[in-house]
Amino acid sequence: MKGTHVSSGMELITLGTAAGPAIRGPEGGIASAVVIGDVFYLVDFGLGVTRAAHAAGLRGNRFRAGFLSHLHSDHIGELPGFLLWNWGPPVDGFTEPVTLIGPGADPGRGHGGCGLAGTRQLVAGLLDAFSYDLHIREADEARPSMADLLRVEELTPDRIADAEAQPFPVYEDDRVRVTAVLVDHPPVFPAFGFRFDSDHGSITFSGDTAESVALSRLAVGTDILVHEAVNLGFYAAAGFDAAFVNHQRISHTTPAGAGRVAEAAGAKQLVLSHLAGVAEPDYWETEAAGTFSGSVQVARSGDRFPVRDSRSAAIGPV
Repeated sequence: MKGTHVSSGMELITLGTAAGPAIRGPEGGIASAVVIGDVFYLVDFGLGVTRAAHAAGLRGNRFRAGFLSHLHSDHIGELPGFLLWNWGPPVDGFTEPVTLIGPGADPGRGHGGCGLAGTRQLVAGLLDAFSYDLHIREADEARPSMADLLRVEELTPDRIADAEAQPFPVYEDDRVRVTAVLVDHPPVFPAFGFRFDSDHGSITFSGDTAESVALSRLAVGTDILVHEAVNLGFYAAAGFDAAFVNHQRISHTTPAGAGRVAEAAGAKQLVLSHLAGVAEPDYWETEAAGTFSGSVQVARSGDRFPVRDSRSAAIGPV
């Protein structure tokens, strides 16, 4: 769809559905939009999100906040591009402050990562790396200072210490309330799932995670659960190193596992995204449907999933 698109309620757009950073098919890198009326929010900024958001009619002047589930490159790699292509009046970009929320600095839990950059340092480095372009455009094109428009909030270990298995609030405005929970994506820590609640319903995102009881708590009764899925058989059959296959096994969720999480949560609909490994669509859907009694959809880049109440007959992408 071209041009500006305004949702009348609450809508999920799966801008990109591929795991990464390997490219194994035509789908864009992982990125999702939550659209509520005339504003939108982004969860992760994978490869291709800038063009995909534009194609979906999402302009920067409608962007409210972005959420980083964790700091793996396939989830943050195109954050610079999205900001630079959606900033200032010449491109219908943001001219009012926007919020970016993501993990704080890694405390070294599990893999000696102490001292590595968190979201605040990531954004500061972005501003420094593109300082030439930013300065020129602010002076020559009368664009507002990007540094003044970015409100960065970190989900730090001290903030989440008392809530490791329970949802906690991270963001709220006049359209939405967002809560988060720690999920299991070793050796990455912290990694988060996010839930968006509005007057129209709710959408929950797993982020990257193994099967998570905490995520089931976050997603209780949600209208749409967007959950990652991995085809372990693909990596084993393709001869990947045993350590890599083990990472996939302990850090991600099979489609059957995603179905179990959705069933435990009582989710109304399960949307599989961040698909790791190669498989036919029927594989993902059949495996998840075997453990989940609700509707299962296998997302493609650009699919739209409106949040519909229980009186709606059809559920699925439009």
